[in-house]
Amino acid sequence: MKVLRYGSVAAVLAVGALALSACGGGSTSGTSASGGAGASTASVDYSSLSGTITAGGSSAQANAQNAWTTAFTALASNVKVNYDKSQGSGGGVTNFLAKSYDFAGSDAALTADQATKAQAVCGADGAVNLPVYLDGVAIIFNVKGVDKLQLSADTIAKIFKQQIKTWDDAAIKADNPGATLPSTAITTVTRSDGSGTTQNFTNYLSQVSPSVWTDPVSNKWPVAGSSAQQGGSGVVNTVKAGDGTIGYADHSAIGTVAAASIKVGGKAVDFSADGVTKAIQASVTAAPSGAKGDLSQKIDYTKLSTGDAYPIPLISYAIACNKFTDPKQAALVKAYLGYVASDQGQKISAKNAGSAPLPTDLAAKIQESLKAIS
Repeated sequence: MKVLRYGSVAAVLAVGALALSACGGGSTSGTSASGGAGASTASVDYSSLSGTITAGGSSAQANAQNAWTTAFTALASNVKVNYDKSQGSGGGVTNFLAKSYDFAGSDAALTADQATKAQAVCGADGAVNLPVYLDGVAIIFNVKGVDKLQLSADTIAKIFKQQIKTWDDAAIKADNPGATLPSTAITTVTRSDGSGTTQNFTNYLSQVSPSVWTDPVSNKWPVAGSSAQQGGSGVVNTVKAGDGTIGYADHSAIGTVAAASIKVGGKAVDFSADGVTKAIQASVTAAPSGAKGDLSQKIDYTKLSTGDAYPIPLISYAIACNKFTDPKQAALVKAYLGYVASDQGQKISAKNAGSAPLPTDLAAKIQESLKAIS
């Protein structure tokens, strides 16, 4: 499935049109979250807002953040939003804990240690993890003469453990009956930076293929010998430029690079936003950190062994303090993240990043958590 990628003139115009039609060019109230009525943003007078929001982190959110920023600042013309995607999730959290960011984008919620550190930055109420972006980890490949590829979880684990070294290996052939596969050597391409996408991918492998993937779940790639690249774009560009290459990236970032179908329960499942929504509904449970309003989620990938659910969903967060030292800055961040989680914000990220909309109940909980930020 190809989705409209942010960056074209058409995308910018579409974002602006959506923003203005939704909010009448000045304020909004009661926009329902995708999937039905329920979650709503508080009435916001965007024309009264001014200042700069500084944030960064998750490269998976990059296309969505570009689109959200364009749409939001079309409404709040006196606000500037700077989101630095070059940091990756790890850098985003590090800069947030160093008081450099108003919020961090991260494909993983704060760890217990990071949550404790956040209290030193934010005060006793700590920081809240808000799951604002739902997508999937794509397994991307570039093999001369191979346009389509099916891979089971065990085969993926063995490839990235470098136990499978050529594309005509028996395990890959078994996943792709009838396909002509070359003897080309496999080059695995991974992230070099602290990456929430890496953490999600290694978590998936450890759950669904534990006999093969014995390495830790980590935001740092744990297996030596891969072609390590900075950021999701670095992985995508390296896979695209090579032959025999395979890597992982947020689906919104892959562009024209081919993505493998993931075999589950004897069926090959392609990425789709609907498949991500089904995966979230089937596999996610709340795992709050203890901070007021926290909405950290836990994915059980083993529950995605049948059906049409996409097997490697990704939940990405906006991480912000529950209490800001500057009330004006708190108001800016609440307005922006409220827009991100609104029905219109989710439609914009779906159109420009191919993301899945937030379930109604989760969108409503995000709005409630934002109300408590001061």
